[in-house]
Amino acid sequence: MTLLTTWPEAGPDTVVRRTSDPAEIAAALAPIGVRFEQWPVREDVPADADSDTVFAAYRTEIDKLNAEEGFRTVDVVALHPDGSPEWPAKAAAARQKFLAEHTHDDDDEVRFFVAGAGIFYLHVNGEVHAVYCEKGDLLGVPRGTTHWFDMGTSPAFTAIRFFHEEDGWIGNFTGSPIADRFPDFDEIHAGYAGVAGSSA
Repeated sequence: MTLLTTWPEAGPDTVVRRTSDPAEIAAALAPIGVRFEQWPVREDVPADADSDTVFAAYRTEIDKLNAEEGFRTVDVVALHPDGSPEWPAKAAAARQKFLAEHTHDDDDEVRFFVAGAGIFYLHVNGEVHAVYCEKGDLLGVPRGTTHWFDMGTSPAFTAIRFFHEEDGWIGNFTGSPIADRFPDFDEIHAGYAGVAGSSA
């Protein structure tokens, strides 16, 4: 279940909005330039599918988005527990890279979740929007938008990434500790199942 939660930037004591309705999520994010849509889920694509399998399964949607947005680079990023002794350190390092608030000056951040889940936190106009994305969700964050991303302490996701620039992911960190004030992926993931699909 996809979930959008909005709080004032001061902290999470007051919930401005909470909804799991895709149309409401798209409508709430559109005014800040964020693209949210859902693609048909290919149930025959394994969670740990390789890039070729993912591209083949979603070729129609990828080509359509490329035609609309003019992306120059598309790739697949995946992180799944592998049972190795190195996994905890690998997972922690991968998570830490995106946890602090940052912007991208030269490109949008566009992700489609093939499997698993992650949360984008968007800090815009005095509010923080936590967008819990899961399999089938596409989120496009405009360049210059302050945000951070959390994949949890046990990351498990596969996503297609779209870039206008060939340099790929380049983050400009704001130095703000704001991310520390809000519920992280693990907290939201643990409690989201009981949320009804209507705005608060």
